[in-house]
Amino acid sequence: MTIASPDGPSAARAPTVGFVSLGCPKALTDSELILTQLSAEGYQTSKTFAGADLVIVNTCGFIDDAVKESLDTIGEALADNGRVIVTGCLGARADGEGNNLVRQMHPKVLAVTGPHATQEVMDAVHLNLPKPHDPFVDLVPQSFGVAGIKLTPRHYAYLKISEGCNHRCTFCIIPSMRGDLVSRPIGDVLGEARALFEGGVKELLVISQDTSAYGVDTQYRTGFWDGKPLKTRTFELVEALGALAAPFGAWVRLHYVYPYPTVDKLLPLMAQGLVLPYLDVPLQHSHPDVLKRMQRPASGERNLERIAAWREACPELVVRSTFIAGFPGETEAEFEHLLDFVRAAQIDRAGCFAYSAVHGATANELPGMLPQEVREERRARFMAVAEEVSAQRLRLRIGATMQVLVDSAPGLGKKGGVGRSYADAPEIDGVVRLLPPEKISKTLKVGEFTRARIVATQGHDLVGLPI
Repeated sequence: MTIASPDGPSAARAPTVGFVSLGCPKALTDSELILTQLSAEGYQTSKTFAGADLVIVNTCGFIDDAVKESLDTIGEALADNGRVIVTGCLGARADGEGNNLVRQMHPKVLAVTGPHATQEVMDAVHLNLPKPHDPFVDLVPQSFGVAGIKLTPRHYAYLKISEGCNHRCTFCIIPSMRGDLVSRPIGDVLGEARALFEGGVKELLVISQDTSAYGVDTQYRTGFWDGKPLKTRTFELVEALGALAAPFGAWVRLHYVYPYPTVDKLLPLMAQGLVLPYLDVPLQHSHPDVLKRMQRPASGERNLERIAAWREACPELVVRSTFIAGFPGETEAEFEHLLDFVRAAQIDRAGCFAYSAVHGATANELPGMLPQEVREERRARFMAVAEEVSAQRLRLRIGATMQVLVDSAPGLGKKGGVGRSYADAPEIDGVVRLLPPEKISKTLKVGEFTRARIVATQGHDLVGLPI
């Protein structure tokens, strides 16, 4: 949970909005858009519910724990403040009788919207708390110009390139909440990226629901960037982002990349150093029959072959993925197939969820629902194998010299710090634990790169000596 409060000069009696952002990076970027508009119109933001003129809660509505957290947060905001606007994925969900779930649980909220609904949220704010003024966006304190306000540390930022998804995976309800794929104009995406780099961002994390499908909905329509034609397509976008990042020495990291054959074209860009040799690929399973029940896109049975080809084209490639254990109908043999796949594919970073029935997901109707204890036991077995593979991959780094982006360096790093290599996305992967530098003159600064010699591993992390 992120309680947002961008710093800025206070205005006399300026209306104040409390803001809470829950859920994934895609929800975070929605929050950033709303906060940018709030600040552009002169509203102040608060870290607390009490004392704010109203509160906005951006919710998550995917798994049961996230739903509970969102509903509890709304209840807390109502108790402490009383004037609450709800937005986000949970706002789009209905209960078993077709009624809005948030309205049923918390009828006193002022308004409820679904995700990526900046204008609807602002309309609700204006209705309940009139805006003080409309200054230009580039006068907003702490903003990145056209990129607006960011809730991340200033040295990295998420860049959302599309909304929604065209797939209908049986375990997922995101398309019902966020709709079908809608790609942003490529010129707008690149304009935001340039503003972020010019503002000091050193790592750009490209996100969407399906990054590989960027432009499919527009039939790869030709857009324009700096007066030049450019197709709305993943390859052209990634190539242009890499070119934009190069003069700033910044990283571009790709998330939510489905393993389509078209991804093969990105590997030479990684091998050339234009973008990070890192792919976040949501594989979910390995067995063809399970993938069929999941209605997963792409040819899942060829993923092992595809990953091998990727590594041949770019030996430094790091693959992270997520999986589901205990999907309805999963046999022990199918689960063992998954374990064998993780070992053979040498997945560098893996997360795993025990299958959870989500209201509205068609997988709930599949035969063979496994007992909860079996699902949890398989998740634990999966993670034991995945962690063993990851530890083996990490040990291969010992002795290497790596570029590290510094995230924390108290006292200029005289006693060490914490950073990340190209293999580590923020908050979901490991870190590089930086030892105190041997040279007295060596300092570490947050948001800057340093070179480090890897001397050991520590769980999911590396230990490095700054040089």
